Formats: sequence, structure tokens, C-alpha cells
Amino acid sequence: MANTWGYGAMTNHLGDIQKAKSIFIIGANPAVNHPVGFRHFLKAKENGSKLIVVDPRYTRTAAKADYFAQIRPGTDIPFMYGMINLILQNGWEDKKFIDDRTYGIDKIREEAAKWTPEVVEDVTGVPAATLKEITEVYAKNRPGSVVWAMGLTQHTIGSSNTRIAPILQLVLGNMGVEGGGTNILRGHDNVQGASDMANAPDSLPGYYAKNEGSWKYFAKMWGVEYEWLQKNFVKPEWMFKPGFTLARWWAGPLNGKNGNDPIENAGDALKALIVIGNGITSVAQQAKIQEGLDALELLVLVDPFVNDAGVITNKKDNIYLLPAATQFETSGTVVATNRSGQWRSQVVQPLYESKPDHEVLFELAKRIGFYDELTRTIRDSEGKINWPEAATAEIARIVKSIGYTGWTPERLKRHQENWDKFDELTLMGKPGTPVEGEYYGLPWPCWTEKHPGSPVLYNVNVPVMKGGMGFRNRFGLEHEGVSQLAAEGSAPVGGAQSGGYPQITKENIEEVLGITLTDEEREKIGASWATDGSGIIAEKCMEAGIAPYGNARARAIVWTFADQIPLHREPIHSPRTDLAKKYPSFKDKPNHYRVFTKYESLQQSADFAKDFPVNLVTGRLVNLSGAGMETRASKYLTRLTPEMFADIHPDMAKSYGINDGDMVWIHSPEGTKIKVKARLVASVKSDSIFLPFHWAGYMQGVDMTGNFPDGTKPYSVGESANTVTNYGYDIVTQIPETKGGLCRLEKA
Repeated sequence: MANTWGYGAMTNHLGDIQKAKSIFIIGANPAVNHPVGFRHFLKAKENGSKLIVVDPRYTRTAAKADYFAQIRPGTDIPFMYGMINLILQNGWEDKKFIDDRTYGIDKIREEAAKWTPEVVEDVTGVPAATLKEITEVYAKNRPGSVVWAMGLTQHTIGSSNTRIAPILQLVLGNMGVEGGGTNILRGHDNVQGASDMANAPDSLPGYYAKNEGSWKYFAKMWGVEYEWLQKNFVKPEWMFKPGFTLARWWAGPLNGKNGNDPIENAGDALKALIVIGNGITSVAQQAKIQEGLDALELLVLVDPFVNDAGVITNKKDNIYLLPAATQFETSGTVVATNRSGQWRSQVVQPLYESKPDHEVLFELAKRIGFYDELTRTIRDSEGKINWPEAATAEIARIVKSIGYTGWTPERLKRHQENWDKFDELTLMGKPGTPVEGEYYGLPWPCWTEKHPGSPVLYNVNVPVMKGGMGFRNRFGLEHEGVSQLAAEGSAPVGGAQSGGYPQITKENIEEVLGITLTDEEREKIGASWATDGSGIIAEKCMEAGIAPYGNARARAIVWTFADQIPLHREPIHSPRTDLAKKYPSFKDKPNHYRVFTKYESLQQSADFAKDFPVNLVTGRLVNLSGAGMETRASKYLTRLTPEMFADIHPDMAKSYGINDGDMVWIHSPEGTKIKVKARLVASVKSDSIFLPFHWAGYMQGVDMTGNFPDGTKPYSVGESANTVTNYGYDIVTQIPETKGGLCRLEKA
């Protein structure tokens, strides 16, 4: 299994943050999680930028803030609605931007009016005066940048959180400008690239929808028959359905038995699991993951280190550990948090029996029987595969949807060789160098092989051939009689259109661009810009100064979502039972990525706060990463944090009779528990505890480290925080609710 959390692409880039006059960080701790990138935040502050941090903990990032608000977990929407309410009341909004380039802000205004500073204080715990101060500072210091990470996304309302933050930016006119934007910090190397390449279960590479048109386009570009692709599914309709997510794959092998949530999987259970470079012990509900692992018929773990999934399972056979090559033993493209492509060169040949991921997958394809089809379009005339250049070139040929076309291996290698010749503030290649006129890494969309890349999304102040574009036209030309195209004067400068226009298709290209195609071009051209294998549409658009995906309004209303505008809903396990009644969760959702998923029925089933009165917050440590498989194998890194712990406020610890260094049991509403060492600190609120999520090897007090093969046990092992993170999954993406839950403490 490989997967990545969907929480958005960065609209600007890290260097651009230095141009912000204010930086609003909510649900992120870049000083710890992105320490190298955090230097850009500090440089911005040296230049006079106002640094605002909103977090349940007083983090190392908060220690550098000019303004700090300690918020209750899961209440980000009320806080930002409170900001929007104050902005609109005081006339601080960008009226022209709202009128010309947005849709549905009137509905946002209505909802925001409910969130007065006093109501926000009651729900979030942030004093009304603090909200007012932060709002005024942020509104009056523009452009302002909003920054978030998994602290905003890992909630049942995570997708709504990631909508309200951009809406805040739209209201202030902070989108499509240098120093502004929504800047989502990806957590690991190539998370953005993994997301781009369909490691989520609901799309094809490049975020193409799983519909007949997309499948037929990919079949053509892969050189296979559409009917052949379709025959690989149990029934034709299953090629259009989303698969299991990383968060809930374990429901597949359990198949609704023993009280587990039922699944819809063509009448069968999940029997085999292949994990490639993914620490699944960093996912919620480890006891269920253990149960799912035990129920599998086959478990294959492909990793340079022993994946903890092979350690915490009670399964005794049909577990295979395949040694994967590290990044130093492979080459190819990775994608940075700002959408830039980066070529990575092999340092040494794979050691011992290790193999690069693609060789493992090629061997799997041979055994399943479709190796020839898989590799048909990346072999040369002699049948050889020039890896990874051939694969990189194929991705560039196919993925038009987000503008990978310009990412040829030759261009990316040239950028790697000249990485020191780019300006860090603009990403522009310096004059007189081999990369002059191109942005570092050709941040997508990079529409053609001559396009320089797009460092700032949605910027209409520069021509398309310098990275300009409006908002994408994805949802039709009108909604409820209102045009969804941008107003006159809202197009990238210097183009054939001065206002809004639809996405470019074979049918409308001549009219929108004001050109006439030749008969040969009409014969070659694809149906739309995203499925035009000939590249003609993109080339013609560049000549006309037109972004191929159209120029529309940014919509605040998503009429296909459970909540058309973002609404506050309490966490499933809320510490405020009164507010859980007032702001209930969603209706339960059947067949949510093939799994029945509980929301309101579970939330309203008990007064969880009575027996589990402590807020549970999880996060990352600067010296460890993800599930910690690699970093806990370093004696130098583990020396900094040699064992799993819980951060507890001294006042709370006193009420439980807990001293610094004592062992404590932490119990969850799911009936699970972990035993960890108490660390008394004042950085957490007196009603919360903090757990890092990098440990594994123990399960509810049971030492399972004897399952490590000889010589592979890490220097540090311990309980996983995710054994006690609560049930709860985002209504759209199914990301787990690890940033808002409850627990109970007990001195061991």
C-alpha cells in the first residue's frame, strides 16, 4: 500500500514567504517539522513581517511569534469565521477582488456574522481580545500568507478547514499575489509528487477523475486497449470506483466481522497488502491495524528498514520483507512542497540484495501477467528501458491536467546542475546562465517545454508565459444563474482575453483564442486541454497568452459537498458535550472509500467527556520522522529522545499525583491504552496532553520487538500514539482525526 494525505498544494513557495507582510500559521509547526524552510519565516520577520501562530500547544514556532493564540483542537473554522466577521464588519476586505474573482462570498458573510468574538471565545477558548488583535494585524499587513499542515487537515472537518483558510485569503485579496497565497507544508520528501501520481485511491495520475473519458485517454497514451484495462477489474463499473484509503485499509480484510464497520468490495475481503515505503504505524487506530494485519493472507513490506507493520502483527507466516534501495541508490524526479520538480541522481549502486521500487513493481507485473503492457511505451527500439528518463518523459507526455508537460528529464537535470543559479526570493534563473528565464524546478503548471513554470498560482499580474493564470474553470459556466467566469479585467495581462473564459477544448479553441486551425491540426488535436496528447492546445494557448484551463471565479460554495460552505462541527469525541449537541458531526456515511464510516451516531452515543476528560494532541519531533523506522535506527537521533513520552501540564499532573518521569497509562474511548513516560511541561494546556507519533514496537503494554529479525531492532522502541488516537475520519478525504480527540490518564 502506498498513499498520501490530500491537503492541498502550496500556491506560492518558501522563498516567497519572505515577501509577506504578515504570516498566519494555523495547524503547523514549521520550526520543528520544516526547520530548513523555517529560515524563510525568520527572514520575513527580520524584514518586518508580523508572525501569527494559532496552535493548541505553545510550540517552538509559537516561541518566535509576535502574536499567539492557544486554540482548542478542532475549532479552526470558528476562529477563521471570527476573523472574517471582523474583517467584513470593519471594511477591511478587498471588495474588488471579491466582486471580480470570487463566487459565494455572500453565503460566507451570512455564516461569519454568527461568529462574534464572544461566541468564538466560548467555542475555541481564545480570548475575544486576542482574536480582534490578530485579525486587525493580519488584515492591515498585506500581502499576508496563510500556512498550514496536518494540524488543520487531520479532523473529520479537515476538508472544511482547508476551504475556510483559502476563503479568508480570498476575502482579503491575498490570493494570486507574491507574499500571499495558501502555503501548505508537505511533511516528507516527495509527498507532493506521490499525490500527483495517484497515490490516493480516488483518481488517476495528475488528479484525472476515474471516468470513462480519462481511462480512454490513459489507455491511448499507455498504448493499450481500453477494453483490456476494463477486463482487469472484477466488473466494468469497478474501474470507476475509489479504492480503500491508507487510513481505513484495515477494514478490508476484517470485512465487517466482529463488530467492525462493513465494507463494499465486490462481495469479498481484502486478502493481500503490499506496503511500499509507508509507515502505516503513523496512522490512527493501531489496534485495528494490528487486527487487519492479522487477518491478511499475504503481507509484503518493501522498505530499506524493517517496517513496523511486520512487528506489531501476530501473523506468523506469509510475511515478506523485501529490501528496497534508498534514495542514494536510485535516481529520478521528486516534487517539492511548492510544486517544483527536482532531479535526484544516484550516488551508489543498490547494496546487497536491495532493489529500487520500480524493479520490485516490474517483477510483480511479470508475475501477475501485464509487464509488457506496463512497459510498452517506455522501451526504446531495442526493447530496453532507459530508467528513469523514459518514465519521466512519459509522465510529461500524459499529465496535462496539472501541467507536467514541460518537465522533460533534460530540463530537470539542467536545473539540478545549476541549482545555485536561481534567486531564492523569485525562483528565477539568473541572467547569463543556462537556466535564465526559468523558475527553479519548473513549478507546475509548466504548460509546454518552453514554459518557465508557475511559482505563484492564480497570478493575473504577469503574462501566462511568465507563470500567470486565473482560477481554473472546473465547475461549469454558471451556477444558479450566476456566471462562474471571472469579470472583465481579471485575466493574465497580455493575453487574447481580458476577462473570464472557459477551459479550452477542441470545440472552442478557435473562438476563445481568435485563431484558425489547419485541417491537420484539427485532425491531431484532443478533445480538451487535459486530454490533448498532441500538445497543440497548450502550444496555441501559450502563443495567445491563455491559460489552457480557463479563467473562472474561485468558488466559496461547493454544491456537491455535505457542507456547501465550511461549517463548524465538533470532533466526534468532543470535550464539550453541549457544543456537540449544538454543532453535531455529519450523518454517517456508507461506502466511504468502500467502508461504512460513523459520524453523528458515534458522536451522540455517549458523553465521552465525562469518562475521558483530557484533550489528546499528536505531533512530530524535529529529530524523528513519520513512523520513525529510519530515524529510530540512528543512535545519534534517538539519543535526543530515547523513549516515547507524553507531555503533561504540571497542574494536570499534580491533580493525578504524577511526577516528572513517572510511567502513565493513557486510555482512549475505543478501549485501547498505552503506557508511556510523563514529561511535565507548560507548553500544553492544563486540559490537554501531547504525544509524538514516531514510536512502535509495543502494543498496549505488550513488548512485540521480538518480531524484529536479528540485528534490525531500532535503538528506540515504544508504544504508538496512534494506538489511542480516536475513531474519526474526514468526510471527503477520510484522513484520520488524530488532531482532535479525548483520553483518560492513570498513573501506572
